[in-house]
Amino acid sequence: MTTRAVVRGVGHYLPDRIVPNSEFETSLDTTDDWIRSRSGIERRHFAAEGQTTSDLAQRAARAALNDAGMQISEVDALIVATSTADLTFPSAATMVQAALGMTKGYAFDVQAVCAGFIYALANANALIVSGQARTVMVIGAETFSRIMDWSDRSTCVLFGDGAGALIVQAEDAAGTPQDRGILSTDLNSDGRYKDLLYVDGGVSTNSTGYLRMQGKEVFRHAVEKLADTAHAALGKAGLGADDVDWIVPHQANLRIIKATAQKMGLPMDKVVVTVQDHGNTSAASIPLALSVGKARGQIKPGDLLVTEAIGGGLAWGSVVLRW
Repeated sequence: MTTRAVVRGVGHYLPDRIVPNSEFETSLDTTDDWIRSRSGIERRHFAAEGQTTSDLAQRAARAALNDAGMQISEVDALIVATSTADLTFPSAATMVQAALGMTKGYAFDVQAVCAGFIYALANANALIVSGQARTVMVIGAETFSRIMDWSDRSTCVLFGDGAGALIVQAEDAAGTPQDRGILSTDLNSDGRYKDLLYVDGGVSTNSTGYLRMQGKEVFRHAVEKLADTAHAALGKAGLGADDVDWIVPHQANLRIIKATAQKMGLPMDKVVVTVQDHGNTSAASIPLALSVGKARGQIKPGDLLVTEAIGGGLAWGSVVLRW
């Protein structure tokens, strides 16, 4: 027998304000067609003034609890993946913990930019497998609209705000690739590529900063590294691409999503795509896509999923799980 971290519930939250591509045409040298052709994005959501990352996160958390039919008192640990926490400290996770009325256990943030949810989910799996927690809530939440340079058309049209949450719980299993739950994880980083995607400010530099990106280089690294990490995680689980029911990728760019699927030898009808409606929500994009995919009726119990993401660092990784 072995212990698996099995999905019990999923949920998401998107801010009320929907921003279509056309809204950028009045302030930038860009068009709806230009944005769609280069990214696949049609619209995104922006947080309201005064609405913080922890606000979005706790709303997604409540949706996941409702989906699981659980109370917050049943959760042992809460992890928030974010690069846009409300404050330098304390963590956004402790703020969500307080908002939900969680008075036991522990909460902490994980920062791996767009790969943050993968890193957080891998941490949740490790906590469960090691016996340090039985039930863990993992949230990806971002307000990237707060770190955009609105004069840079190559970046500001790509990102959006939102949150998604997943609850995983320990369950005894046979220890085979047919088990439900997380079957394998694969994490990677390479700090030599820091200048490809970063924010040019921070606490120790006494500046706020904006997101900066070398798009062509990020694209090149993304396709290669995402396919490689997905194959690595599948191999660790004793599975192959033919076993996959759904790829649930980081929703950064439709061209990256298509190229990665092609490199993995999988058709697009096996890929959950939400980037057209949400833009790049960084650490929130995978749990958002999982929640939307379930709501659409795409993701069903027993389906084998591969989730993969790459972000600043560079940091990248993947998780293989059976729903």
